[in-house]
Amino acid sequence: AVDGATVRDPAVKVVEGAAVALDGVRVGLRKPRYLMLHKPAGCVCATSDGVHPTVLDLFPPAACDGLHVAGRLDLDVTGLVLLTDDGDWSHRVTAPRRKCPKTYRAELAEPIGEDALAVLRRGVRLRGEKEDTRPAEVERLGPAAVQITVTEGRYHQVKRMFAAVGNRVTALHRERIGPVTLDRALPPGAWRALTAGEGRG
Repeated sequence: AVDGATVRDPAVKVVEGAAVALDGVRVGLRKPRYLMLHKPAGCVCATSDGVHPTVLDLFPPAACDGLHVAGRLDLDVTGLVLLTDDGDWSHRVTAPRRKCPKTYRAELAEPIGEDALAVLRRGVRLRGEKEDTRPAEVERLGPAAVQITVTEGRYHQVKRMFAAVGNRVTALHRERIGPVTLDRALPPGAWRALTAGEGRG
């Protein structure tokens, strides 16, 4: 029923604000969902996988209906993952031309020198690539630990950047995507909805 009148034609146009009911129960469009997840190691950013658990397995079945990942992480990488059922929003987050910054904390196999940091800051040529990466923001956190912000999404990019300067990533954790920072109160495997101030919609 639309505004109390029974409708049998599926092509009928329903104007915004109309009262729609099915079998006497009021129904409406579900608002888009924007969620942050603290991804643990060992699960994949996919809707299904025959070998590993997926990030959607961390949600109740009813809660993950229609969700997809906006910005994937490798199996062994932890940290912030965004999920939504709003395709336009996820495209804005992941489209290369948007240059959305993503910040990671990387632990390295060897101490990293200032020369290597300078190379990362101006752009580095990855193996098999024809163009240097965009300049990265890099801050030293310790002798073999750094915070790095990139504005691209090349395959295994952060790991390959450190390999290009003669080092190896032993642990990688994403802390931020655009305006959204991982909530420190969320333990691995936990999730919550984004707030209005975190760039949803």
